[in-house]
Amino acid sequence: MTGVVFNLWFEREYPDRTDTELHIGIYSSEAEARAAIERLSDQPGFRDFPAGFNIYPYTLNKDGWTSGFVSVSESEMIAEGHEPYEHKEDYRHFPPIRPLG
Repeated sequence: MTGVVFNLWFEREYPDRTDTELHIGIYSSEAEARAAIERLSDQPGFRDFPAGFNIYPYTLNKDGWTSGFVSVSESEMIAEGHEPYEHKEDYRHFPPIRPLG
């Protein structure tokens, strides 16, 4: 099966805290993804930043990553001028945000 699906994300950057990145869902059409935005747009958190919804089309059965990768240590990142990573005991890759309800 080859086709396109639509990934819906909510993304918000903050200058002084961890950014919010929430994967809302994967939809069979852009219209379905937009309907999900309508359902969520009045909910707490989402209504404060309606521009945070983003739809990303993704082609099925196609590699999304086509090259290798390198691992870089924190000390190498600092040497390149990047901010040090803030280590937290409960870090899970996503910010500690849970659905309401």
